[in-house]
Amino acid sequence: MTHTSDTRSEWERETLKPSLGRTPERREHFQTASGIPLDVVYGTTDFPGDYPFTRGIHPTMYRSRLWTMRQYAGFSSAHESNVRYRYLLAQGQTGVSVAFDLPTQLCMDADDPLAEGEVGKVGVSICTQGDMRELFHEIPLARISTSMTINAPAAVLLALYIAVAKEQAQVGAGGDSAAILGALRGTVQNDILKEYAARGLYVFPPKPSMRLVTDVFAYCKDHLPQWNTISISGYHIREAGSTAVQEVAFTLANAIAYVQGAIDVGLDVDTFAGQLAFFFNAHNDFLEEVSKFRAARTMWAKIMRQRFSAKDPRSQMLRFHAQTGGSTLTAQQPLNNVARVTIQALAAVLGGAQSLHTNGFDEALQLPTAEAARTALRTQQLIASESGVTDTVDPLGGSYAIEYLTAEIERRATELIAKIDALGGAVRAIESGWMQAQIAESAYQFQRAIEGKERLMVGVNAYADDTETPATIGGRFTVDPAIEAAQRGRLAHWRAKRDSTRAAELMAQLETVAHTSANVMPCLIACVEGGVTVGEIGRVFRRVFGEYHAPTAI
Repeated sequence: MTHTSDTRSEWERETLKPSLGRTPERREHFQTASGIPLDVVYGTTDFPGDYPFTRGIHPTMYRSRLWTMRQYAGFSSAHESNVRYRYLLAQGQTGVSVAFDLPTQLCMDADDPLAEGEVGKVGVSICTQGDMRELFHEIPLARISTSMTINAPAAVLLALYIAVAKEQAQVGAGGDSAAILGALRGTVQNDILKEYAARGLYVFPPKPSMRLVTDVFAYCKDHLPQWNTISISGYHIREAGSTAVQEVAFTLANAIAYVQGAIDVGLDVDTFAGQLAFFFNAHNDFLEEVSKFRAARTMWAKIMRQRFSAKDPRSQMLRFHAQTGGSTLTAQQPLNNVARVTIQALAAVLGGAQSLHTNGFDEALQLPTAEAARTALRTQQLIASESGVTDTVDPLGGSYAIEYLTAEIERRATELIAKIDALGGAVRAIESGWMQAQIAESAYQFQRAIEGKERLMVGVNAYADDTETPATIGGRFTVDPAIEAAQRGRLAHWRAKRDSTRAAELMAQLETVAHTSANVMPCLIACVEGGVTVGEIGRVFRRVFGEYHAPTAI
């Protein structure tokens, strides 16, 4: 059943009213619990807000505005995910982050034979404009920041988001579509290189995939000026087993490839670089993690100024979202994960993150329950409201250990980027398998250290309880198997209602545009507004671009 405003329960309409990203008012006077006054920053050099931004991209950082608390969520149907988003917003979350299911991430519809058994399982199933409309029901897009973790079909899902925003403009903004597009804030991940290197959810070969990435850059430059056109992701590289140094180096090497790709198609660096964003992991080695974020900011500022001659300070700023490390969570003694997440979140905050997701303690076992998601959000709120670490900027700056680690990570990551340059750049390093091999070797060495107890993991190889069986606290979270059949039914109904002749014409137009060098975004928006589905667009692109198959290791 499709849920609309008149079929939703009173509890959904009233209890789940979103806070729309409002953050608590920041204080005017800052002091410790003992009444000791605190300055904005300590130290006499390298001030926050100044190149190379080692100490932060803003002069006052969290004194003026807290990071965006953006909990990654999505499962089952668009309706169920909408309920979870509105619940988290009501609990004080300040941004929405959408997880899509595997078929959607592979540009397939729910009724594709290859989608069987995966619809709605690890994210929400989105096939049509109707699904996207339902996903953001009663969430005004012009007033909330949205992140979408989508890569190969990023342009397609962004087109759906734009179409729904334009609908909202027709209803509540006097029909001014340009105004609402100009107000949209958020990020589309759109990072295909890390899919080839670490995550595996690629569809098309590298060259047309890079074309789709830069088409998004060019379109948003003109129409969505506040939108982050890419979230260049070290997170998945780290989850695949890289070290912190490799996470920085490989992420920035990929970023270099994207910037060069945009320049190669005629974009001026200062017209698009300010819309680039980054996504990093936060693991348990606290001092290294804080230093990693500081080093990454420093390196990117230098790369943009020295390699690409970027003149706008915003082009030189590394703005990043962080997520606590999923691979660090354990099924054994799951409540220990609350402590792990707290350490990792604190590292991200002290490292200067612009937005943050904290994992649920039960994620090693299942999708997080509402209780686990709330506890994860409360972890961020406790750090923001009770720890005092937001009252000064870069409070660990000047620490001998932090400054040493920051410089050493920069040195080692710079050496790795030089190796990638010698191989011909990130795309060549990925196509040859070199980057993947480096990550695999680091993952192997880490696992050996765990098995040999050179590294301790509490509850796993230290302080384990042999009588314990992994269990959830707060109940099991499951996705109803009926969701798949229901989504297929909605999809069939959508196709039956649309103008099929118009949809076929639009798909033919898209195929023509895909064969040229023209920007695909305007045609994609027209397609989704005309009823064309995600999977149908995917089939057009597969015919034109082909599919990528990773080289087989021998």
